[in-house]
Amino acid sequence: MTSKTTFWARQPGLAWSNPEADDSTRIRAALLRPRFHRLLDIAAEFGLERLQTEWSALLTNADDDTRRARASVERILKNIEKGFAHADARS
Repeated sequence: MTSKTTFWARQPGLAWSNPEADDSTRIRAALLRPRFHRLLDIAAEFGLERLQTEWSALLTNADDDTRRARASVERILKNIEKGFAHADARS
């Protein structure tokens, strides 16, 4: 695992206005601007369960941004889950 600072440096723009943002803040920002490769990188670094937990937290207090991202995020998370399961089955 890389250091968190190095990891987040590869994900610019998630918390540009707050360089001291914690992991949850950055993960939630990524979820609200869903890009498959970004969410896959986060899942590889923090685990799919962490991504799903942060997504559930956003859904609890869903606003317009969350509602807009919902279909994409849920499709991406489902595909990542399938990919991880396929990788586990092959090992």
